[in-house]
Amino acid sequence: MIRRHRRLPVFLASAAALTLGLTACGSASADEEDSAAGSGETASTVTVESNGGPVEVTTPPESVVALDNTTFRLLDTMGVELSAGAVSLMPDDLSYQDAGIPDVGSHREPDLEQIVAAEPDLVIGGYRFSDYEGDIKSLAPDAAYIDITARDGEDFSEELKRQATVLGEIFDKEDEAAQIVADYDESVERVKAAYDPEQSVMGVITSGGDINYSAPGVGRTLGPVFDALELTPSLEVDDSSTDHQGDDISVEAIADSNPDWILVMDRDAGVNGGEDGEEYTPANELIADSAALQNVSAVQEDHIVYMPQFTYVDEGIQNYTEFFNSVADAMEASS
Repeated sequence: MIRRHRRLPVFLASAAALTLGLTACGSASADEEDSAAGSGETASTVTVESNGGPVEVTTPPESVVALDNTTFRLLDTMGVELSAGAVSLMPDDLSYQDAGIPDVGSHREPDLEQIVAAEPDLVIGGYRFSDYEGDIKSLAPDAAYIDITARDGEDFSEELKRQATVLGEIFDKEDEAAQIVADYDESVERVKAAYDPEQSVMGVITSGGDINYSAPGVGRTLGPVFDALELTPSLEVDDSSTDHQGDDISVEAIADSNPDWILVMDRDAGVNGGEDGEEYTPANELIADSAALQNVSAVQEDHIVYMPQFTYVDEGIQNYTEFFNSVADAMEASS
């Protein structure tokens, strides 16, 4: 729920005070009144529903710090300038990478002093930076802090769309937000129209040379896709997790489920080929070289769809729109 409030210009507030016969000591000076009257501007705020409750945000904010990587592409598309951000978590194809923005770092080694230096009006936190919410609020007490990360237990598609809508309202980019939402809805409908529910689907995450299982519903990144697109899982495992590298289910178990389609997130591609000096093998090579998977229907029919390269550090609505359109393309071509 979003509520917009308008503050009266200074000259109107002063006039009202004089009408009521109040003393002039609390009113604006004549110069301030003339300035306000000449500009005709009003200060505006919106009240947005952050994950922790309603937050009032001055709009448009003059200094913005962005830490939630699921919002970076939205902000970039809306043309929002940042005073600081988690540049280390930003995909290479965003304009922020070349903008010289002070880097708050990643959630593993954050430089929170960059937030203080930015003197923000708004901090977009949450997701990977969730553990630092209290610290950030203490360091920037005058800033509005919002967390609009997709919430557990809520409809995934609606949560993605909520992010776009909230940011569109804050930055006066409602039309852009509406188009982003419409593009997402269209991509979902394309998949649903092309998909045969009799065909089973497997989600996997490749990382560190391994092919791991992403559980329907709860698995990292690919898990929510099953509900959003109404896909039929080829395998469901008890006690599955949201681990960022997927669950360590044997490739043989994945093969035994014989999926008709395999959806893949290459985690290491999102961090430029892995971390800590690990040798990087692209997901398509791992699958092609896996003897256990060669008799699987999805592999034999080339029914394998890969998420965009930077998905692991993106995971926003536009990333899913691009992926869903790729899935729709593949399914339409196979029918």
